[in-house]
Amino acid sequence: MEEASTLDRTDLRILRVLQGNGRLSNAELAARVNASPATCHRRTQRLVDEGFVRSVRAEVDPNAVGLGVLVLVGVVLDRSTPESFAAFEGAVTGMKEVLDCHLVAGEFDYLLKVRVRDIGGFNKLHGERLLTLPGVRQIRTFFVMKEVKEHGPLSF
Repeated sequence: MEEASTLDRTDLRILRVLQGNGRLSNAELAARVNASPATCHRRTQRLVDEGFVRSVRAEVDPNAVGLGVLVLVGVVLDRSTPESFAAFEGAVTGMKEVLDCHLVAGEFDYLLKVRVRDIGGFNKLHGERLLTLPGVRQIRTFFVMKEVKEHGPLSF
């Protein structure tokens, strides 16, 4: 991906508008960023091709599909080696319940964001899968009581 300095004001307007609504037609997007449809289409395609836009997708309401429990999980590994990190990351990548996995500095090695149907579902996931992930020494669980802000747009 090219440096952000290659983006002009029109590119940045396109990115801001798309963050808010990725389903806009090209004509609607062009009108909102004050560009011609042809220019807007060309610029949007370039932003996608150069990796500034990673994807456009629907945001599904987790409660509507029966995944109303959000859990943050702090994971401490027994070793801090490239091999242990790779083994853990390879295993967690294949878990559909894990929405996000971040290598972090601080009290944990990894912070996971997990969605499940209910506490019983998390209990089963915890006992059967999370504790058996490669290199796991300790897991700390935080059940989210209320989602105050999620998927906020980038500020640029």
